Amino acid sequence: MFNYKNMRLLLLTALLFSHANVGFSSSERSRVWIQIAPQKFERAIQLIEKLGGKIHHRFSGLNAISVSLPKHRIRGLFSNSDFISIEEDAKRYASAQSIGYGIDAVQAREVWDANRDGQVDIGAPVGGGKLICVIDSGLQASHEDLAGVDLVGGYPEGWNIDICGHGTHVTGTIAAANNATGVVGVSPGRASLFIVKVFGGSSCEWIYSSDLVDAANRCRDAGADIINMSLAGDVKIRAEERAFSRLNREGVLSIAAAGNNGDQSLSYPAAYDAVVSVGAVDQHLSLAGFSQQNSAVELVGPGVDVVSTVPFVIESSVTANGVTYKGSRIDLSAQGEVAGAVVDGGLCDQSASWTGQIVLCERGEVSFLTKVLNVQSGGGLGAVIYNNVLGGFNGTLGDGNTSTIPAIGLSQEKGVALLKNGLGLTASLASTFSHSASGYEARSGTSMSVPHVSAVAALVWSGAPNASNEEVRDALRQTALDLGDPGRDNQFGYGLVQAYDAWQYLGGARVGQNQPPVAEFTVDCSGRSCLFDASASHDADGSITAYDWEFGDERQAMGAVVAHVFQADATYTVSLTVRDNEGVSNTSVVTVNSGGGEGLDTIAPRITSVQSKKLRRRKFEISWETDEGSSSVVSFACCGDFVDTALRTSHATTFRGVSNAAYEYWLIATDEFGNQSKEGPFIHQN
Repeated sequence: MFNYKNMRLLLLTALLFSHANVGFSSSERSRVWIQIAPQKFERAIQLIEKLGGKIHHRFSGLNAISVSLPKHRIRGLFSNSDFISIEEDAKRYASAQSIGYGIDAVQAREVWDANRDGQVDIGAPVGGGKLICVIDSGLQASHEDLAGVDLVGGYPEGWNIDICGHGTHVTGTIAAANNATGVVGVSPGRASLFIVKVFGGSSCEWIYSSDLVDAANRCRDAGADIINMSLAGDVKIRAEERAFSRLNREGVLSIAAAGNNGDQSLSYPAAYDAVVSVGAVDQHLSLAGFSQQNSAVELVGPGVDVVSTVPFVIESSVTANGVTYKGSRIDLSAQGEVAGAVVDGGLCDQSASWTGQIVLCERGEVSFLTKVLNVQSGGGLGAVIYNNVLGGFNGTLGDGNTSTIPAIGLSQEKGVALLKNGLGLTASLASTFSHSASGYEARSGTSMSVPHVSAVAALVWSGAPNASNEEVRDALRQTALDLGDPGRDNQFGYGLVQAYDAWQYLGGARVGQNQPPVAEFTVDCSGRSCLFDASASHDADGSITAYDWEFGDERQAMGAVVAHVFQADATYTVSLTVRDNEGVSNTSVVTVNSGGGEGLDTIAPRITSVQSKKLRRRKFEISWETDEGSSSVVSFACCGDFVDTALRTSHATTFRGVSNAAYEYWLIATDEFGNQSKEGPFIHQN
């Protein structure tokens, strides 16, 4: 159902409180920019190298370097007058796909990307082997973010072309590929899809209930496990109800929109017992104002400002004084490009003489329709409405309305800038629409929440393939994040659907999960000449295919056994990264004293006897042993690192978590010479 607009922390991002001594481990390293005082460049570099720093870049023109150093070494540099400033060498990311708030709100990545490396985890359930049938306006199959998605077919002819974009938006939320482009779906390109097109034309307005039953039967005949219906009506039809009851008995899980009237009325087919009724929440997990609140609401999903795929590109911008301000189209306003002088129309709550001008209007007091029509009647060529609070917005003239002039919306920040810098200047306003293109758009409605739930059902079911449709439905209810009154209520139903928890409820486990290799090596130095031997590295369930060395002096090597000659008597941080036949890697780091370091310990401590156990009142303990005195780090995927700087061989740390939460963690041990080992991941079920 489409409409153009207390959080309890997710279990795996629950707060942890450690009872260990927390501080920086001597082995923790940071990459920083250092600006060096004039005429001190070479002397400063020598000091950095002596402290075990790895220099990445030298910028003599800036009198600056980029370097990685142990954190405790960085602290000591602040008092040295050779160093003018030290700041983070921050990461810069390629402009790639975005992860919508709904993906993590429903725990999708907790299932298939637990370590957040952007790749689907080996053995994780991703919806494979399950068929979702989308009954909607079709699908623009040529969209760039749906390339490679398993489309098994559709009905009728033309199902793979979408004019209004509703079906493409819904399908993108389900299955947009994890391909560094656009957005990513809850089941990223893995669940199979069958498309039944029931809405045609640009309006996507309505169909008959018999058309819907026919479409649902075609889904069943195609082998669908799940039917996604982002649609609703207000009349109960007994024949339709019987049809969905029959589909339920035949093993099909039907999911539909609760409706967008924002009242207590029932919508159909969602209100039938055999159909899951889905309401909508926003990014703060508050109930959307349009979401129906009634006795049939079973679950909620993200449904406000959900960004997904659409089969068109909309250009909405105004350019003045050489600056382009991008915004959003005021829906149902005219399309086109116009040029004229920018004038301040205030609230545009009444018309004025604006012939041949582009009128800047502040949001508020009157509707978007009134503002645009006032500009139109005053002779304005176009309207630019800017927000009256921070940020942008999605506006519409309202169903059945239109205008003869283009109108766009801007954020408050951009509107104020245009007001300050563009008044009286000639500006160009563009509001254009290109179909059959790969676009992205934020939409709101229970239509947007339904595909989140459908895709979660596919994830959960693919991880428990022997479960029935009713067992999957029950798992979604039993594990939903309770957002309203305790238990089920008419606003949120049982709560926000949770993929990971439902999967675990059905006894889920990653199938054939690859175990990471272990990087181990020895060092034998004579003066500055050292032999590095990684023959002790091993992989329990595969083979090591690559050995990559970094010697801390900007030089690298490959191979199980390598020789290296250092150019100076200094302390170097040497790392070995081994990679197995599945592409999984592990790294070991030691500190090497070149030129007179005979007898230096270069063996990393071994971590053994790892255990976790529940204690009282949501507390739990993680314990382990090392074969030599070592400091330790417990590194949680959800909650960061907890450091104990004391050197000991028996380690135990107590945490306070959330009941029934699953915590993924790694253990890191560092001896007094800086030799480091890392083991994991491990899972504690609290």
